[in-house]
Amino acid sequence: MVKIRLRRLGYKKNPVFRIVVLNSTTKREAAPIQHLGFYNPKTKEMKLDKQSALDWVNKGAQPTKTVKFLIDNCKDDGSLNYVKKTTEKLSKKAQAKLQAEKEAAEKAAQAANEAPAQ
Repeated sequence: MVKIRLRRLGYKKNPVFRIVVLNSTTKREAAPIQHLGFYNPKTKEMKLDKQSALDWVNKGAQPTKTVKFLIDNCKDDGSLNYVKKTTEKLSKKAQAKLQAEKEAAEKAAQAANEAPAQ
């Protein structure tokens, strides 16, 4: 079976990956059938030959989970369509405070709606 997967390059704690087509029984560092591109997870930089990757998938090559994500989120020019998350992570204490403020606002709005009705 032919797989499309990542081949690790780079030095310690600074990985860079090549996207390659390999036979599934070979080792990760074996000679690939074809190089499709590269991906740097730290800088979110990617260059991928999307058309070749889709051709290999149509021929029956199985992409790994990560490679499938990269192909799906790739622009036509081969760069990654990365959208940085805008939500902040809050501590449990801050989340509880925010929840309490929301509940207090809801109670105040409910009380304001009930007062004119009487």
